Amino acid sequence: YSSRHRCPRTSPQTVHLSWGLRLNRMHAAAVMVFVCASAFVLYVVSGYPLLLWILARRRPQPVYNNFEPKTVSILIPVHNGEKWVRPKLESILALDYPADLLEIFVLSDGSTDATEAISLEFADRGVQTVHLPKGGKAVALNKGLELARGEIVFFNDIRQSLEQDCLRNLVSCFADPMVGAVCGELVILSGESLEEESVGLYWRLEKWIRRQLSSMGTLLVVTGCVYAIRRTLAEPLPAGAIGDDIFVPQNVLRKGYRVIFEESAKAYDFPTTHDLEFRRKVRTLAGLYQYIGKHGLGSYWFHFFSYKVSRFVLPYAVAIAGIASFFLPRPYAALTVAAQALFYGLAF
Repeated sequence: YSSRHRCPRTSPQTVHLSWGLRLNRMHAAAVMVFVCASAFVLYVVSGYPLLLWILARRRPQPVYNNFEPKTVSILIPVHNGEKWVRPKLESILALDYPADLLEIFVLSDGSTDATEAISLEFADRGVQTVHLPKGGKAVALNKGLELARGEIVFFNDIRQSLEQDCLRNLVSCFADPMVGAVCGELVILSGESLEEESVGLYWRLEKWIRRQLSSMGTLLVVTGCVYAIRRTLAEPLPAGAIGDDIFVPQNVLRKGYRVIFEESAKAYDFPTTHDLEFRRKVRTLAGLYQYIGKHGLGSYWFHFFSYKVSRFVLPYAVAIAGIASFFLPRPYAALTVAAQALFYGLAF
């Protein structure tokens, strides 16, 4: 072969330069991925709450509040709740609200224990027990909406007891004509273990976010065990709906009304273990997936994404940041990996 056809020799310097370029590109990509993933995590955990705090103070939207007695239908769906049905009904009947304006429905969703028998003991005090075949909470609530004749529908779960002025304070908010639904405050009582206390701590942060959302405009979801809605705005839940706490308030928002948070309307619950709380969260997130699949993010898409959808993405962003840490240039790789190992070790 002639010299012009010979393969050129690759010098050691060229090899090192080539590997150096590849490493530089890999480091640059790793830095970009790590920064983006970490920025997203910081936004979800602290950036968005800070933004809400600023907006709530710069553009507050107060609610006109005045107690005007209205007829109220109280719906209590339950499946095998014999442990809680008696104290729950005693709590309902002890409310500081005109008894002649109330109708109370215990919606037994295929209960096989003593739930219905205990509920029937309160028949002479105005409690109506409705036996239903097992069909889920949405089916039970839809039956309750068929029976409800009150101007306001008050949704309850079986476990929680109510402050005496809870209903009165909820109804007072409906004096504002733009309020379509009102969510009360669920107070998690002190737990007996660190595990139970941590669940309560999470809930306190969640309530703080809802307080800011309500102050600046409207809630996007409600607490399913203590909220009320105008009967004229209530629609039947879709067949197979998992969470009424998102379908109901989003229906209200689509009709141009506000959903607000009323801290003085309190319900009380005991903290749960992580195992039970995990099952609750699976159900809640499944309900969100279901709603988004049917309706998208809605008109408040920015807040809906930042408040709810971002939590779907958060675990993946944390994992991506962790993997990218190993490919950062020295000494940053060792520092970031060690910092994350320490963080997860403390969490564990």
